[in-house]
Amino acid sequence: MALAERGRSRIYDGQIDELMADTGRHDRLIIVPDGRPSSQPDASARMRIMWGQYLLDDLIAGRYRSLVCAVNATENSRGIVGHIASILPTSQWTAASITEYAGRFADRGRFTVLKFDLDSLEILALLRPPGSDHLTLDQLAAGFRIVSEMIRRKPQRLPVASVSFLGARENQLRDETGKEPSFETVLRIMHESGFTGDVYPAPWMWNCAPTAVYARYPFPESVQRLREGGF
Repeated sequence: MALAERGRSRIYDGQIDELMADTGRHDRLIIVPDGRPSSQPDASARMRIMWGQYLLDDLIAGRYRSLVCAVNATENSRGIVGHIASILPTSQWTAASITEYAGRFADRGRFTVLKFDLDSLEILALLRPPGSDHLTLDQLAAGFRIVSEMIRRKPQRLPVASVSFLGARENQLRDETGKEPSFETVLRIMHESGFTGDVYPAPWMWNCAPTAVYARYPFPESVQRLREGGF
């Protein structure tokens, strides 16, 4: 049935709504509502998941004051922190200087979050420990507990965003089996550590249909019921 026959407003100008209907030709997302009435504000601590949004564009536009990502003391030229430092027009940092600075903290014996002032943006970087080629889930949790406390003590760091830590080039995230965890696991660790900022999935995750996704975390209770075999 055509949209006009259903009595609903169109999405696009002109007559292309039907042409834009999903026929399997597009990389696509299926974003589903979480069942909360839109007329009732939700004051609970939740993270927004920025499906379909480009992190670098939003950073350049000044939408965030802080960004959480990872850094290491060996090589950051291919990582997001080095790339951001190179594209922000007022940044005084480079991938080389970031790596040199991270090296000063590499042997302190405890997990560390480093701060990089890029003028318009502050980077809160989880430092990958020396001798390790990846981050662990325990380190992710420790890092976000520190980040959450840093934000609590200095609210001027808000609004804050975070990368997903999945599909990273330089600082890969691995679980106890040596594999990348699920996105839900990453979100759960962030949230349980006190983080309530925005989270940007990696762009390759946008093509996850037909698996439906939610735009906020924690997910609704219906997800757990499905996991347990209910409906």
